[in-house]
Amino acid sequence: MNTLIRKKTRVVDLNGKAKIGGDNPILIQSMTNTPTADSEKTIKQIQALLGAGCEAVRITVNTQEAANALPKSRAEFPNKPLIADIHFDYKMALAAIDAGFDKIRINPGNIGSEEKVKAVIDAAKEKNVAMRIGVNGGSLDPLIEKKYGRTPKASVESIMDYVRMLEKYDFHNIVLSIKWSDVPRMVEANKLLSETTDYPIHIGLTEAGTVYAGSIASGVGIGALLMQGIGDTIRVSLTGDPVKEIRAAKIILQSTGLREFGPKITSCPTCGRTEIDMIPMAEKVEERLMREYPDLKIHVAVMGCVVNGPGEAKEADIGIAGGKGVGIIFKKGELIGKYPEDELIEALFNEIEKIKQEKVE
Repeated sequence: MNTLIRKKTRVVDLNGKAKIGGDNPILIQSMTNTPTADSEKTIKQIQALLGAGCEAVRITVNTQEAANALPKSRAEFPNKPLIADIHFDYKMALAAIDAGFDKIRINPGNIGSEEKVKAVIDAAKEKNVAMRIGVNGGSLDPLIEKKYGRTPKASVESIMDYVRMLEKYDFHNIVLSIKWSDVPRMVEANKLLSETTDYPIHIGLTEAGTVYAGSIASGVGIGALLMQGIGDTIRVSLTGDPVKEIRAAKIILQSTGLREFGPKITSCPTCGRTEIDMIPMAEKVEERLMREYPDLKIHVAVMGCVVNGPGEAKEADIGIAGGKGVGIIFKKGELIGKYPEDELIEALFNEIEKIKQEKVE
């Protein structure tokens, strides 16, 4: 049972399509990496992200051609939360709001004068569009950076200046995001931000790295904050196919006990006691589970030996453990069958199917 206590933040409503903050589930986000002006490619990638379990998709709006393409994406996904990523040109933000996007991401410091920021605020208020205020370690307010250096405190001071600007114009439909490319400063900055405000917080590393390194670094940073009750929406930023970000985000959230996403796999690292070809066996079980039972909330264990397997994985709903040419199937730690190695996986999935039917009934 999850015993984490999340910090209670304000709730930001994405036009009825999703909610961020409060007691709402931590929202998984990602971002397309296609040229937004190429509607066909962008729509295809949005569909892939949504199909993988992404719950809000962000799209860059960096040119007028990109802005012109936004209505096509909106029309293709009328009931899904879409976010526009804006840099430098406030007119792109106005175009995204006009196209019906549910949220825009801006850094007020790089889109011009306060008058331009106010124009965006006024348009967002009229259409009930949320706004994510983002500050990265590399985009701090120059005066604040001079005062505090490139520190977490400087990033919090920078973002709160922007918050005060929005609040001056009675705008409160805000999500905050402070990102660094290194874990310690990212964690420290978000802890300080959480102590400073009750607006919902989007957490993640920026420029986290390749799929392998970036997933690990993100797991450390995002996980550290989630375990302290901080964070209302997340993105795992990876150099690669953004669909892989969704799998990483799900694993992070499931590992913290904050959300469940279908099958959970437990497998041992193998050791000298292992007498079964366990590594490919674990990979086959995981692949088949995700393919055939993607929505079944079941804990499956694949263990290398019968010495410790059932005991160490007794909290699993079902599991297998290998011996010399044979293996056992156990349910909640109790032995229910013994099979030759080449029949073990099929026997396991027969039991998984029974569990599925029991849940349906």
